[in-house]
Amino acid sequence: MQRIRAFRARSTPDRPAPLRRAAAPAVAALALLLPATLSGCAAFGGERSGIVVTTNILGDITRSVVGDEADVTVLMQPNANPHSFGVSAQQAAELEEAELLVYNGLGLEEGVLRNVEAAEQAGTPSLEVAAGIDPLDFAEGESAGQPDPHFWTDPVRTGEAVDLIADAIVEQVGGIDEDRVRASADEYRGEVEALHAEAEERFAALPEERRKLVTDHHVFGYLADRYGFEVIGAVVPSGTTLASPSSADLKSLSDAVRDAGVPAVFADSAQPDRLTRVMAEEADLEIEVVPLFTESLTGEDGDAPTYLDMARYNTGAIADALAE
Repeated sequence: MQRIRAFRARSTPDRPAPLRRAAAPAVAALALLLPATLSGCAAFGGERSGIVVTTNILGDITRSVVGDEADVTVLMQPNANPHSFGVSAQQAAELEEAELLVYNGLGLEEGVLRNVEAAEQAGTPSLEVAAGIDPLDFAEGESAGQPDPHFWTDPVRTGEAVDLIADAIVEQVGGIDEDRVRASADEYRGEVEALHAEAEERFAALPEERRKLVTDHHVFGYLADRYGFEVIGAVVPSGTTLASPSSADLKSLSDAVRDAGVPAVFADSAQPDRLTRVMAEEADLEIEVVPLFTESLTGEDGDAPTYLDMARYNTGAIADALAE
């Protein structure tokens, strides 16, 4: 049987196109029957096997949805940086042999993008999750106007991602019990909705003048939009940790922090916080540097081994730090 090859759609200046378009018109017409963010083809003759997921956050969500119905391989190790992690030659081959590739997209997995594109061109069905949940654009900094990939800080959008992943699994992975996958997805989405309710309650207790966020890079735009926070700025004025601030950037942020009376700066627990502390010292104020789990889960012995654990920890840490 002829293999259908999927090609990456050209991006517009505003945002990358989530739909992967096939070359032949007949295949393009067939693709319209699939979810907008899903692409590629189903497994042919048993050549493909299992689900491969790039980030450990999406890996945890995918495993919660699929249960023991299919094997799930997660590429990103605990405490890794999604902007900089890479894959081995063996993992790259697994991408091309999967029944389904689930990745965050919108530029998050900078070190794996070429492998994702190679897998798509080899015909691997793929789901770019962040492109399918009404993404926001970065509002400021070097990434202003570009789509923000950090959707998981908003549990409502994470619930939408659960449905996208469940749909993709049902469409693309053979030999599964669809009813069990749908039931698992419904149960997990209920847990995510409970998470949102808890966050609403905790953050509602904060007076408006306390709902101000300063982070190590622009990672909480979705949380701010959902729960009514003002983003004062970020130590690295970009949506990626691979950028670097200038002295003028740090001075500008320290002035903004001083003017806003921000009591705490939030930094990723897995990343060095030297620049964050330099900025705090520049502001010449008593500012607490609070570690959060922003872009990666921890191992089982850490405080954020699952997405639900991570989100609850961050909600509590933000609410406690800004209430003082």
